[in-house]
This record gives sequence, structure tokens and C-alpha cells, in this order.
Amino acid sequence: MADSLTPERRSWNMSRIRGKNTKPELLVRRMLHAKGYRYRLHGTARGGRLPGNPDLVFAGRHKVIFVNGCFWHFHGCRVGQHAPKSNAEFWETKRTRTRNRDAEQRRLLESSGWEVLTVWECELKDLSALEQQLDTFLGAPAPRRENNSYATSEM
Repeated sequence: MADSLTPERRSWNMSRIRGKNTKPELLVRRMLHAKGYRYRLHGTARGGRLPGNPDLVFAGRHKVIFVNGCFWHFHGCRVGQHAPKSNAEFWETKRTRTRNRDAEQRRLLESSGWEVLTVWECELKDLSALEQQLDTFLGAPAPRRENNSYATSEM
């Protein structure tokens, strides 16, 4: 199928795609925050930057989460395996470079003692399975504060 957009419009559209605060990342952040987990954003931990700037950093647990788009990071699902036909060599090179960079950043984090989880965009379709995967990765559920815990105690 031919591209229905002009090359200029396609270039403009692609330039608007960002790597931080994406919809999938925001969904994961909201889910974890509602469950009581607290985290730092975009690779900051203990005053420094971590390799690859993970989307979520749980410094106390020494764990990080990347939320990756299937197309951009070459996931094994249908979307990740779709290769654009126009300018195919460029896209193959770009996506291969991204996959290699991801693997190197993961290796650096793991060799520094960090546990790494990658959440793929396609996994957001089943939120209950995603929630279970996140809870398993982060260990026991974080303690939740009750809003009225002081008001219910009797004297």
C-alpha cells in the first residue's frame, strides 16, 4: 500500500514522536502509583543517570522498568515485525541499532546489580496480566496507606 502522506508531512509526523511521557508509559505509571509504588522517572537514581534512562526507577528495590513501543524496539509481535517498505534500508538500520543499544544498556544495568523489566506496548492490551507481571517483578505489593487509619482506632 502506498503512503497517503507527502514525504514532508510524514517527516513532520515522525518528528513529533517522543520518547518520554508516552501514553503506554503514563498508563504503567498510573497503574503502579495507584497500587502504592513510588518511583523516579527517566533514569535518575541517587543523583546520577542510569544507562539507557529507564522510564521508571525503583532505587530502593534496585529495579528499573522500560516501557517500549513494539515498532521502534523491534519486538517479536506483529507490530514489531512490520517493516516499512519505503526507505527499507534506513528503517532496518535504525531499528537494528535501537535493538543493539537496548541490549547493551540492559547488560550495563544488570552488571551494575539492577534488575530490568521491559514492558511492551502490546502487553497493555491485557491490564490484569500486566498488573500481575509488575507485582511479580517488584516483589510483594508496596504497603498502602489507608486514608482513615487513625480515625478508626478506638480508645
